[in-house]
Amino acid sequence: MRASHKFVSNKIHQQWIGLSYSEVAQQTRDIASGLMARGVNRGDRVVLVSENRLEWVIADLAIMSIGAITVPAFTSNTEDDHLQILNDSGAVAIICTTTRLADIAEGAAERSPNCRLMVMVETSSTIHQPTGLAIISWAQLMKDGQSFPSDIDAAVEATAPTDTACVIYTSGSDSQPKGVMLSHRSILHNVYGAADRFNDLKFGDEVFLSLLPLSHAYEHTTGLYLPIYLGAEIFHLKSPDQLAQSLKEVRPTMMTTVPRLCDVLHDRIRANVASKGKLNQNLMGLALRLGRRKLAEGHLPPLASLINAMLSLVVRRRINQVFGGRLKLMVSGGAALSPSVGRFFVALGVRLVQGYGQTEAAPVISVSPITDNRIHTVGTPLKDVEVKLSKSGELLVRGDLVMKGYWDRPQETARVLKDGWLHTGDLAEIDDDMFITITGRKKDIIVNSGGENISPMRVESRLAAQTNIAQAMVHGDRRPWLAAVIAPSEECITKARGRPDKIITLIQNDIDTANARLPTSERIRRFVVADDGFTIENKRLTPTLKTRRHIINQQFRDKLDRLYSR
Repeated sequence: MRASHKFVSNKIHQQWIGLSYSEVAQQTRDIASGLMARGVNRGDRVVLVSENRLEWVIADLAIMSIGAITVPAFTSNTEDDHLQILNDSGAVAIICTTTRLADIAEGAAERSPNCRLMVMVETSSTIHQPTGLAIISWAQLMKDGQSFPSDIDAAVEATAPTDTACVIYTSGSDSQPKGVMLSHRSILHNVYGAADRFNDLKFGDEVFLSLLPLSHAYEHTTGLYLPIYLGAEIFHLKSPDQLAQSLKEVRPTMMTTVPRLCDVLHDRIRANVASKGKLNQNLMGLALRLGRRKLAEGHLPPLASLINAMLSLVVRRRINQVFGGRLKLMVSGGAALSPSVGRFFVALGVRLVQGYGQTEAAPVISVSPITDNRIHTVGTPLKDVEVKLSKSGELLVRGDLVMKGYWDRPQETARVLKDGWLHTGDLAEIDDDMFITITGRKKDIIVNSGGENISPMRVESRLAAQTNIAQAMVHGDRRPWLAAVIAPSEECITKARGRPDKIITLIQNDIDTANARLPTSERIRRFVVADDGFTIENKRLTPTLKTRRHIINQQFRDKLDRLYSR
C-alpha cells in the first residue's frame, strides 16, 4: 500500500472527498500533539461524540497513539446519557463534531467534575465558556499540536499491547450501560482473525462502505481497523436513507451490516422486482428456488445447473448491480439474521455470511467461512478462539479477544469472567464441525405458567420472516400462552390502504403461517399492533438496532395485560 493511497472519504456537498493515508497520519500527529499540549495524558479517558466521518477516525487514532483511552458515545445520547458516561469513566475531555451534538454534550461536560476540555469540530453560537471547562475548536487543537509538537512515535512505543485502547459502553438493552475495557491486543486479535477467515478473497484494493456507528465495537473493529490492516479505502455513509445511492456511487467490495438493514434491502429488492411485471417475478422466483436448492444440497443436476447458470446472467447480475457490481463480501452481525432472509441473498448470488460477537469480545467471536457458508449458523470461531458450552448451554469464550473487564465494576466483571472464560449469556449449540447456532439469550428466556422454557428470539425470527411483519417482540413470561407486539411492514400498510382491520387480518394470516411451523407452546395466540415501528428514537431499539424488550414491555404493558383478560 502506498502512503498516497486514499484512506477515508466523506460526502461533502454531493461529492466524495477523500484524504490519503499519509494525510490522515499527519493530521493524527497534530491532533495527538494538541491533546498532549492541552494536558491529556497517558491513561486519560476522552469521550468522542461524532457521526461517522474523517474527524472520528483522526480523533480515535490520536487518542490511542498517546496512550490515552477513547470512550465512544452514540450520537443519539441525551445530555444525561453523556453525563453518565463522563462521570462513570472519569473522562477529562470530550470531542464533538456537529453543532447539534455539541449543544447537547456541553451541558454534560459542564456538569461533570473531571471534564476540563471540550473540542468542537463545528462552531456553535449557543456554546458559552463556563468556568473550569476550556472549549476550543478542532482547528485550534490542530494548531496547538503544530505549535507544540510531541514525540508521538515514542508515545506509541511506550504503549503495551495489554494497555486499554478504548472503553466502549454497552448499549444498555436491558440495564444501565457498562464500560467494556478493550486492550490493543484484543482489537488486533479480532483484526488478524477476520483477515485470516476471509483470506480466500485474495485481498487487493478493497473498498469499505461504513454503515454502522463507529461508536459500536462491531464497526470500530471491522469497519475501521480491519480496513486499515488491509490498506483499504473507507467511505462513510451519513444516513441509511442514502444507502441505495451510495452503493451505486461507492461500489464497495466489502461491507458490514446488521439484520435490520438486510431486511430493508430484502424488501426493496422484492418490491422492485414485483413492479417489473410477471416475467421478472417468475425469473427471480426460479433463481431463488434453484439457488436455495444448491445451498441445501451442495450441487444441482446438469439441466438445473445449466438453467441456474443462465439465471446468474439474467437475474443475479442485476441483483449484484444493486450493491454496486463488485461486492465480494457482506457480513451480518449484531443480532440474529433471519435464515430466510440470509438464504434469499445467498440464493441470488450475494456473498452474505453471518457472524456473532459481543462488545466484551472486541467484538467478533465467530463468522462463517466463505467456502462453507452455513447461513443458518453464526459460523465457526475465529483463529485462536476457544469456545465451549456450560452445563446450562451457555456459550463460553476464551482468547486474547476477551475484554479486560468492565470499567470500575469488579463485581460485575467477576460474574462474567471466570478462569479466563467469558460467559456470554447466550444459549447456543455447537456441532461437530464447530459451527455455532445461537438459540436464545439466557436472561431473555420466557418461562410460561406451565414451566416450559421458550426462546423468544426463535419465535420472533419466524414472525419477522413474514411479508406483513416488519418487527416483532414476543411476550409471555409466567403467562399461559404467548402474545406479541407487532410492527407491520410497509407492504402491509400499503395493501391495507389505511384500514386498521385489514392490517390486523394481514398480520393474523402471517402469524397463522408462522405458527404452523412452531410447537404449540411457541405459537402466538394474540397480538398488539404497534403504533410505530421499533426505532432508536422511540427507545425500542438500541443504537445498534437490538430490541429493547423491557422498554417495549413497559410501553405496551396495559394493552398486553388486556390480551390475557379477555
